Amino acid sequence: MKVGVADTTFSRVNMGAVAIDELKKHASIAIERVTVPGIKDLPVACKKLIEERRCDIVLALGMPGGKDKDRMCAHEASQGLIMCQLMTNTHIIEVFVHEDEAKDGKELAWLAEQRTREHAVNAIKLVLHPKDLEKEAGTGQRQGFADAGPARR
Repeated sequence: MKVGVADTTFSRVNMGAVAIDELKKHASIAIERVTVPGIKDLPVACKKLIEERRCDIVLALGMPGGKDKDRMCAHEASQGLIMCQLMTNTHIIEVFVHEDEAKDGKELAWLAEQRTREHAVNAIKLVLHPKDLEKEAGTGQRQGFADAGPARR
């Protein structure tokens, strides 16, 4: 199995290094990393990781700012990542941490690390242990902050 890691220089946390650290804790796998300037550069980076470097799954890591323009750019990047998944028939786990999700830099760094680590584990599960994800269906899992839990009637 080969996992691609695409991250950005715009991020205020080295999410790529965090993802690689977590991936290595959970599986003996090959890892390919590419770093691009911003989140709108992620779709082509992911496509190249899949098509040229033969990755089985890719983590797309980014940190959009908190302004309306940043949210629009994140949406455009998300659309590009979805198109890339459909074009390549390969999962890309989008791991975006918006700057306005946290009250300060310390919480932002914590959230970026937590969300990245939890999604790195999800990538391993998706490719190597899909039944583990099936067991978590409907449990209100959240990456980063506390899980929401299942809805009760």
